[in-house]
Amino acid sequence: MITLYGIPNCDTVRRARAWLTDHGLEHRLHDFKRDGVPVARLDAWIAALGWETLVNRQGTTWRRLDDATKAAVADAAAARALMLAQPSVIRRPVVEWLDGRITAGFDAARWAAPTRGA
Repeated sequence: MITLYGIPNCDTVRRARAWLTDHGLEHRLHDFKRDGVPVARLDAWIAALGWETLVNRQGTTWRRLDDATKAAVADAAAARALMLAQPSVIRRPVVEWLDGRITAGFDAARWAAPTRGA
């Protein structure tokens, strides 16, 4: 089953879940707030996508961080620590597709390719 990681009240996560449902794709939601960030999965996402892709520097959580904290996020280890401490800074949703692909963020056009193999 497709696993979608995020926060259920996030508008982007809502749109992504609706898209999956509309395309008949079964999925489950892993709620960062309720279930936490799975450390092993986070490491896999960083390896697959790069920490720069996963840290949402346009979101409210990032903008609320003090300048010193932002400046300290200069490598994968620092980004990982921040994402574990503040899951809302992770670009949402992170999706683990049936074919093993991992994506971050919602883009209906980009998602069309993974659904062919789903």
